[in-house]
Amino acid sequence: MRYNGNMMNNTMTYDFLDGAGPVPAHQHSNGGGWVANTARVAASAFVGPNAKVYGKAEVYGNAKVSDTAGVYDYGVVSGNAKVYGHSTVGDTAHVYGNAEVYGEAWIFGNARIGGNAKVYGGASIFGNAKVYDGAVANGSAKVYDDAKVYEDAQVYGAAWVFGTVRIDGYAQVYEHAKVHGNARVGAIAKVYGHSTVGGTAEVRGNAHVYGDAVIGSNAIVEGNAEVYGTALVNGKNSRIGGTRQVCGTVE
Repeated sequence: MRYNGNMMNNTMTYDFLDGAGPVPAHQHSNGGGWVANTARVAASAFVGPNAKVYGKAEVYGNAKVSDTAGVYDYGVVSGNAKVYGHSTVGDTAHVYGNAEVYGEAWIFGNARIGGNAKVYGGASIFGNAKVYDGAVANGSAKVYDDAKVYEDAQVYGAAWVFGTVRIDGYAQVYEHAKVHGNARVGAIAKVYGHSTVGGTAEVRGNAHVYGDAVIGSNAIVEGNAEVYGTALVNGKNSRIGGTRQVCGTVE
């Protein structure tokens, strides 16, 4: 719902519905969106008529905030980045480069979205997480803590990626999979289903981990290997490669 600005003591005010009530604000010259007087928006940046920038947020460069998107707290949108749909950027999060955030995506904490990355759907990126290069996060995926998703990797569906994890290459983590700890998923590997990869484990090559499989410790799954079902690969220095298929326990 759009709320019109009001005059109070000869100052234009606007209620951003953040609990602070009406605050001094103005409509941005490039787009007409409401901007709190405490926020900073460059003349070159675009804020659409239904978009909002408030708190001490900053929007600069050729960045665009449109539709019903909001940038608040100390959030920053810069460069050629686009934030649109009903998405939000808050806390000290930064969206930069040519990145796009849209749908109902939520970027907060100290998260960084950059390069040509796209975050959309209902994805949440928070903590100190980073999504950059040509990476994609969508669906209801969560990327948080110090996790990094980069290059052309994808995290989607209801997947969770957290800890100090790295997802890179053309790797995909999706459905209800969880990757955590200091694990890595790279190359063109896929982790999906309800599987879990943790510890310092690596899944790489064209390997697939799915079903309810669990990969832990410093195990490596590589090549064209498949680990699935209720498999448990948790032994120290365990290595599954080639075209091997595992659906049991490997200590």
